[in-house]
Formats: sequence, structure tokens, C-alpha cells
Amino acid sequence: MPLALLALAIGAFGIGTTEFVIMGLLPEVAGDFGVSIPTAGLLVTGYALGVVLGAPLMTVLGTKVSRKRMLMLLMVLFIAGNLLSAFAPTFALMLIGRVVASLAHGAFFGIGSVVAADLVAPDKKAGAIAMMFTGLTVANVVGVPLGTFVGQAAGWRVTFGIVAVLGVVGLIGIAKLVPDMPKAEGVRLRHELAAFKNAQVLLAMAMTVLGFGGVFAAITYIAPMMTHVAGFADGSVTWLLVLFGLGMVGGNLIGGKYADRALMPMLYVSLGALAVVLALFTLTAHNKVLAAVTIALIGALGFATVPPLQKRVLDQAHGAPTLASAVNIGAFNLGNALAAWLGGIVIAGGFGYTSPNWVGAALAASALLLAFLSAALERRDGAASSAVVAGSAPVEQRAAVHH
Repeated sequence: MPLALLALAIGAFGIGTTEFVIMGLLPEVAGDFGVSIPTAGLLVTGYALGVVLGAPLMTVLGTKVSRKRMLMLLMVLFIAGNLLSAFAPTFALMLIGRVVASLAHGAFFGIGSVVAADLVAPDKKAGAIAMMFTGLTVANVVGVPLGTFVGQAAGWRVTFGIVAVLGVVGLIGIAKLVPDMPKAEGVRLRHELAAFKNAQVLLAMAMTVLGFGGVFAAITYIAPMMTHVAGFADGSVTWLLVLFGLGMVGGNLIGGKYADRALMPMLYVSLGALAVVLALFTLTAHNKVLAAVTIALIGALGFATVPPLQKRVLDQAHGAPTLASAVNIGAFNLGNALAAWLGGIVIAGGFGYTSPNWVGAALAASALLLAFLSAALERRDGAASSAVVAGSAPVEQRAAVHH
């Protein structure tokens, strides 16, 4: 595997860290700016919405320049956003910094996947893409817990400063190690957008929004939930996030393994189990051991949905090969934004720090219902197509005899 993949993985590590580390630092940020926990949750919502808007926009703009140059420009955006967050004198400016950083997220993974695949032989493309995404996975096991620990010990601003430095390392690596590649082919936007008229594409995107949104409803507020309800010390949030990250790694591997074998059954099991576990979290959050186990399960079940959901979107969006990857990432983050916002509403409404778990359970259950609906429509359309083919066969046979 070429060293250029290491540069891409470092960039992915930094992006993954800055996306998730804020969840472990919400109390510190809220206290520093003098805002409530639900208001601080807007830093999660704002980042997610930035990915939703930035993923397709930056991907399309990226067709105007070489892929290497676009990756470098995206890292510059990422660095600028994190520096603004680190030095923001007001909450509003930090929120702007989060949005600026988020604009790089979706396009980096979309364009980076193409670059990673082009760097290696055809039989190693999947491994190359997986290596780049390893940076995102490792971020949740190492970067996020470590960033939370540093933020609680030395101040949250130090964490975002370190993430900006990681962006500089990734930028230098891309500049030095990634070879120049030809400009991407022009995107036929009208043709690609037409694919989203397909009801199955919209259902797949909706499942993505609601399914992973269920995870974020609970995990966004994990720090106040674990310290105020379970009774953990502030420093314990770090290793709880490690458990969540390890669950993510395991769930992602399991989801990837079975998505190709039985995609829809995998979705049924993972979404159904996720809804149940999130509902139970309202009870297990009051016990330290049970809470820790539940957090790991939420990570595993949540990320077990990612490979099948991503494959479902790509399978159904036949006419949108360029935008599918970026829009899918945007859909995950739309779910994150929706869940973080709804979780903040129920907390602000006085329902307690465990109430976002009910929101998450409802979102996951809704995604499960959409999965059943999507499968039913697919069976109906398949049966209709078979009936048309069967009905036309005798006509064709009579025409052949007459001839």
C-alpha cells in the first residue's frame, strides 16, 4: 500500500476526531460560554448540517480542479474551521468554526475514496479505500477519547488546536505523497439528480437519516447523562467513549460482512435491536456497569447499520454514481443534526438527561418501519415486472408463429 494512503488516513483521523470529540466536551464548552447543555448541542447540529450542505456542493465543485488540489483545499478549510473553534471568543463564532470545518467532511471522504482506489492495482482497491477509512474508525477509538481527556485536563480549546495541527500534518502529507491526478470528469448534474426521483432512493436515504440518527440522539448527550445520572466522574467519559468506539469497530465489521449476504435482513436485525437497546438505555443509564455495556452495544448496533445502509443507497441510486457517496454521508449527518436537536428539546423540556434515549429509540424504530416498507414496495414492483414479462410472452410467441 502506498504512503499516500497514510496521508489520507491522517486527514480522515482528524475529521473523525473533530466530529465526535465535541460530545465528550459539551459540559466544558457550555460552562465556558455560559450556555445550557441543549444550546451547546447546537455545535453537533451545526456541524452535521454543514456536512449535509457541504458534501454534495464541494463534491461538484471538486470536478473543476484536480483531485489532489481539491483534497488540499478541503484540508485548508478543515484547519481554518478548527482554529476558529479553538480561539473563538463567543459561542456564535465557535459555531461558525464548526460549520466551516464540516464543509470539508463529506467531499474529503468522497473524493478521497476515488483517489485511494486509483493509487493501487484493481484487485486492491477495496483494501485501499478501507485503509483510508481506518483513520475515521481509529479516531473514535483513540482520537475522541484522547481529545476528551486533553480537553478536560487542559481545556477544550487545546483539543481543537491539536486537531488543527493534525489537519496541517494531513495537508503536508497530501501535498508530498499524493501524486498529481487528472481532473475529474464533468458531472452531468441533471442526469444524476434524476435518480433521486426514484422512491427507493428516497426511502434508503430516509432510513439512513433515521437509523443513525437514533445513535446520535443518545451519544450527543453522553457526558451529562453519565455524570449526572450514572454517577461517573468527569474523567470516566474518556473510557466510556473508548467503549463506544470499540463497539463501532466491531459493528462496522459485522455489518460489512453480512451486508453482501443478506442486506435487508441485516437491516431488520440491526435497526430492531438498536431501537430496543436505546429504549433500555433509559433504565441502564442509572447503573454504571449496565450503562457501560449499553454504550458499547449502541456503538456496535449503530455502526452495524452503516454498511448495509450505504450499500442500499448506492444500489438504488443507479444514475448518481458521483454524488451518491457524498449525499449518503450527508444523510448520516442530517440524522445526527436532527437527533441532537430533538435530544436538546426534550432535555430543555424538563424530561431529564435520559430522555434523548427515547428519541433515539423512536428514530431507529421509524427506520425499521421504512425498511419493511421499502422491501414490500420492492416485492410489489418485482411481481408487477414479472407479470408484465409473463403477459407479453404469449403475444411475442403468436407474432413469431404468424410470421
